[in-house]
Amino acid sequence: MDTALYFFFTAAYIGLTIWGVTQQRSWNFTAFLYLVLVGLIYDNGIIAIGKYIGEGSVLESLNLLRFWSHAFFTPLLVLFCWGAMNLAHIRWARQRAVFYGFMLYTAALIIIELALETWSLELMTEQQYGVLRYVSAEPASGPPIMVLLVTVALVFTGAVLWRKAGWKWMLIGAVIMGIGSAVPIPVDSSAVTNAFELFLLFTLVWTKNRLETNEKSKGFKK
Repeated sequence: MDTALYFFFTAAYIGLTIWGVTQQRSWNFTAFLYLVLVGLIYDNGIIAIGKYIGEGSVLESLNLLRFWSHAFFTPLLVLFCWGAMNLAHIRWARQRAVFYGFMLYTAALIIIELALETWSLELMTEQQYGVLRYVSAEPASGPPIMVLLVTVALVFTGAVLWRKAGWKWMLIGAVIMGIGSAVPIPVDSSAVTNAFELFLLFTLVWTKNRLETNEKSKGFKK
């Protein structure tokens, strides 16, 4: 079951990337979302084909790259957040201090993830629900700090866009993803919860397309 789900997620992220690129109206900071999508395509794709590659150094190296791409690409959602507020003409977000604050926040998240999770990472095989992959050999000591801090930025930006631009879907996507990831789901699958992440990315691509359309038509709500 999980193999089919990971193939589905891979195809879905490819579809979201194509949707975003074909609707691209201007190159701006929201385009950092494409790097996040590329990382998710790779992540889900490697998990999907893991059992066909088989256990060994090749699959281990491919899985190690999943963790490194996660460390560098996921924090870029913070830059997407700034880009979204910039497109929505949120005046305070356009201040230089705010821009550099978002840049520093992004850099800090990358450093945190590298220092706490990735730099000294050791992997072990995990075969579960028909999927073969390599995971961290060290059990998690708590919630992923970097992901939590990225979620804070997404929820904050979503709330700002709802209040200032009348667009609620980014906030809905971030909240649903946060709740869905935190609440255990009693199903025999490790992939089902990834559907919440897919929904979030769908709302982010939708938000990007909507803001760029409004920017071009100058039809945004201040």
